[in-house]
Amino acid sequence: MPDTSDPKATAGDKPPEVKPPRPEPHRPWWKVPLWWVVLTLLLVWLWQESIDSLTVRTIPYSDFKQALRRGEVVEVLVGPEVIEGKIDPSHGAEGAGPEGGGGGDRPDDGPRKASKARPEPFPGAVEAKTEAPKGPYVFRTVRVEDPKLTETLEDAGVRFVGRRPRLLTQILLGWLLPIGFMLLLWGLLARKMAGAAGQALSFGKSRARLVADEDTGVSFDDVAGCDEAKEDLAEVVAFLKDPSRYTRLGAKIPKGILLVGPPGTGKTLLARAVAGEAGVPFFHLSGSDFVEMFVGVGAARVRDLFEQAQKNAPCIVFIDEIDAIGRQRGVHMGVVNDEREQTLNQLLVELDGFEPNNGVILLAATNRPDVLDPALLRPGRFDRQVVLDAPDAAGREAILRVHARGKPLADDVDLVAVARATPGMSGADLANAMNEAALLAARRGGDRITQADLEAAVERIVAGPERKSRRLSEEDKRRVAYHETGHALVAHESLGADPVHKISIVPRGHAALGYTLQLPTDDQFLLTKTEIEGKIRGLLGGRAAEELVFGEVSSGAANDLERATTLVKQMITMFGMGTSVGLYHVGRQEGGPFLQGPYGPVVREVSDKTAQAVDEEVRAALDRLYDEARAILERRRADLERVATELLATETLDRATFLALLGEAQAPDRAGAPGPAPQPGAPP
Repeated sequence: MPDTSDPKATAGDKPPEVKPPRPEPHRPWWKVPLWWVVLTLLLVWLWQESIDSLTVRTIPYSDFKQALRRGEVVEVLVGPEVIEGKIDPSHGAEGAGPEGGGGGDRPDDGPRKASKARPEPFPGAVEAKTEAPKGPYVFRTVRVEDPKLTETLEDAGVRFVGRRPRLLTQILLGWLLPIGFMLLLWGLLARKMAGAAGQALSFGKSRARLVADEDTGVSFDDVAGCDEAKEDLAEVVAFLKDPSRYTRLGAKIPKGILLVGPPGTGKTLLARAVAGEAGVPFFHLSGSDFVEMFVGVGAARVRDLFEQAQKNAPCIVFIDEIDAIGRQRGVHMGVVNDEREQTLNQLLVELDGFEPNNGVILLAATNRPDVLDPALLRPGRFDRQVVLDAPDAAGREAILRVHARGKPLADDVDLVAVARATPGMSGADLANAMNEAALLAARRGGDRITQADLEAAVERIVAGPERKSRRLSEEDKRRVAYHETGHALVAHESLGADPVHKISIVPRGHAALGYTLQLPTDDQFLLTKTEIEGKIRGLLGGRAAEELVFGEVSSGAANDLERATTLVKQMITMFGMGTSVGLYHVGRQEGGPFLQGPYGPVVREVSDKTAQAVDEEVRAALDRLYDEARAILERRRADLERVATELLATETLDRATFLALLGEAQAPDRAGAPGPAPQPGAPP
């Protein structure tokens, strides 16, 4: 039992934490003694050169020869390139007379030559204007080719000696500086080559980011709206915590688990939550991190990834967007880079080589399971597929409550109503809506998030931000008002259409000059023919209203016609609700099961004759539904005028006001918060 009085005593038998030795810090270059020696020699050399330059006067070689003829040169140091010495003007004056011996064997030579006129300088030469000193001074001049210099010095009786370069200068200039320059150049080249070699050798290293278990910061409590997926992954957490619970029964935990679902449904978040719950290391990388332009790099990175995972077992390896390397293999014609296929082959081999129950779990996520290679999805590799679909109303409410943590909400906030008003939204959309509501509350200076902020945030995500700077003329605003009223009135009259929640002629987003929000009463997973035709009829109501009121149509119905045509094509070619092809399925949508939109293009694979029959039926269905929408507006022309007039005055109508203008009572089951699906039909 440890002594509790000792503050350093540890609880239980947990050994004290041993910290690894701290690496010795790198010493800067100025603290190395060798550099101080080199710096001292350099300073001494600079000091000598500066002293010489201050005490010695540099003169032209011609002035030196003239002083030599006048007998003013006292002594000379003859170097290989420079002549230095001492000149005394008084010495020349004493030896320049008739008795002076400054001229040596020719006493009258100095005075006679000195009395001659000074020759003109050569063209381009600049004559020095400095005044000659009156006292003795030390001079320096650059030596020129003069074979009779020694004879002249002997005739003038000048004491002269030869001089070799200074030892320090000779060592510094002849040895240290060249050797130092070569060493510096060689060091730079060696560093560059070592860096290039290191990069070349690191190509085969895995780019997985290792996240420690305490750094994930995510648990199952932070993931909502996918209870079934969490139940499937709870077995993985239990196995990583207590493997003996499964091994004693002979059970084998799946080697690989594939998370599939639409974007934003929380696949990556759920993978991090598994690692956080299990308390094991978490390797995170993307499928595109394996493939490079160099052959064999992807396979090498796969091998290195699994080696690291084995060393850190138990752990979780998460590969996001695995479809980047896991696409179906095939025979390619021509010159094709098969690096991706080689990477996939290595991944398949490593999955086969995984020892069962070794504590390494491979998680992967994708939006395109339809393009994955069948060998990757067979049992023994990715044994289990976990589907994360768009959450239902209860799931959306749970997601909103998770993202509302730490945010001050007003008393009027009803997250249940917001969840019912956002069908089809993913977890990422709901998180964005909650964040937008907080930003809107901060913009207006509030201290709490209100229900109005949440409604405005949902409208902002669905229909786009308000474009207050886009000013419409009175005629365009009147046309937009009738257009949106036509959408709302026809949808209200059509059986199976979603109830109208809000009408607005405030421009939003990129092209919508107005919008109609419709609120479904519940999540819809199946649509009948009546419900689809009700949606199409509501889409065509805006154009029918323009034609009825103004006698001509505008370009504002372009998006409405596109979506209506897509729905009719899906009815005939995919849902078997037509007569031209009957039950013959001749259409499909591109993009995979999780990337298809409700109004995506339909690809038809039929003969020309069948395609013509389908086109004729599509046109006939559109004309029929358009005539029905126009008939509704003609029958309720007074309601159309009344609602459009009120919309022009207020620019926005909620459901209660809309029903009051129609003289109807609001149904209790259709009351709700903001609608999720706008029907933008105003002119772009």
